[in-house]
Amino acid sequence: VSRAIEVVETAFREERQIFAFGNGASAALASHMATDAGKLLIADDGLGGRKRLRIQSLNDNCAWLTAIGNDICYDSVFTEQLANFLRPKDVVIGISGSGGSPNVLRALEFAKSRGAMIIGFTSARPSAETMAGLCDVCLRAPLDMMEQIEDIHVIYHHIIVRSVYDAIAGQAER
Repeated sequence: VSRAIEVVETAFREERQIFAFGNGASAALASHMATDAGKLLIADDGLGGRKRLRIQSLNDNCAWLTAIGNDICYDSVFTEQLANFLRPKDVVIGISGSGGSPNVLRALEFAKSRGAMIIGFTSARPSAETMAGLCDVCLRAPLDMMEQIEDIHVIYHHIIVRSVYDAIAGQAER
């Protein structure tokens, strides 16, 4: 978790974009991440302005998501969006409790090929091994039951956002 905090804080400081995505409850967490981090991670830029974390959930544009799923294929719903926006050193947060979601894995492979920093949220399930291998930082809930995995992922997210907030708020006060 401490390494994920460093990655998100660096993204904030270097004005990198963060993209989060997943399916089902993981999609809801991606939206939750973008909401919490987008509204909370703001600091004075030292020039009279406000610096903000650049984060978005790739699950939140329903029209684009469904157009890709229908016209191309569902396994490409995140990859196709990343192809439009992702730059080297941006951060990609892939969330898959099973670790085996084809659309998440495909997007992580794409992000890796484009030089992105990859954070994964997954589990201790054997199916998560491939996903873990694609991540620079992999947060694996040490559990097998999906509901508990999802709960731990929310806790990881809150720890990360709160820690980055404390770091940027502390620096602004110095």
